Amino acid sequence: MPTNGQQQLERRIPDLAQLPRPLYARVESLSAGSWTQAHRHDWVQFSYAISGVLGVHTAAGSFFAPPQRGIWIPAGLEHQVVTSTRAEMRSLYVRREACPWADERCRVLQVTPLARELIKVFCQFPANYPQGESQEARLVQVLLDQLATLPEVGFSLPLPRHGRLLELCNELIARPEQSVTLQAWAERLGTSQKTLMRLFQRETGLSFRAWRQRMRLLSSLGALEEGESVTSTALSCGYDSTSAFIAAFKGMFGFTPGELFKH
Repeated sequence: MPTNGQQQLERRIPDLAQLPRPLYARVESLSAGSWTQAHRHDWVQFSYAISGVLGVHTAAGSFFAPPQRGIWIPAGLEHQVVTSTRAEMRSLYVRREACPWADERCRVLQVTPLARELIKVFCQFPANYPQGESQEARLVQVLLDQLATLPEVGFSLPLPRHGRLLELCNELIARPEQSVTLQAWAERLGTSQKTLMRLFQRETGLSFRAWRQRMRLLSSLGALEEGESVTSTALSCGYDSTSAFIAAFKGMFGFTPGELFKH
């Protein structure tokens, strides 16, 4: 929970009993450190980062959207939206019946050039845009069709449900530069390293090494977006060399740090 000095950065949740149309847009320019209370709603939300890095936190894990990516949040899922950097966000709220193809997972999606332009145009429509055979309604249907085909990218960080293990994971998230070993974790939990490895894999779907690398790379996004150098970002995330950080970054995101934010 933010301190009193940060209360002004809390974003208010729209007071909507229901959506006026199958698709509803929300346009926001967010300050660094903006956040929402944990909440849920009866419609799907697709939060798209034009610039900046969005974070969505759920009980199952955290999801991050650097520029030109978006986070799909299922209806009814409790979530909190945060931004560590300044961000331009476009949120689409979608009635459940308008996207019967959607599964019940929170996902990070790649926004294609066509989807980007459709979102841009739709955000200029009034909330009560014409329906029926109108031009606006036809564009909405094309946009919904495009949302259904957006490719998923692996910018999520699953969290364990095991209480003590979750505490240790949160410690690493708070200080990603820590070089704590799995053996040290096992000793703190009073178990063997082999047992902890099996528990970690079962709880997160990732090995400890893969989870920690993903956590460090995702934690680097905000600093890079703010203009921090690749070298200082690599060190602050626990990497001993810039080259190792760049190689791991490209392996996960498909781009070097410079290429990702340029795109």
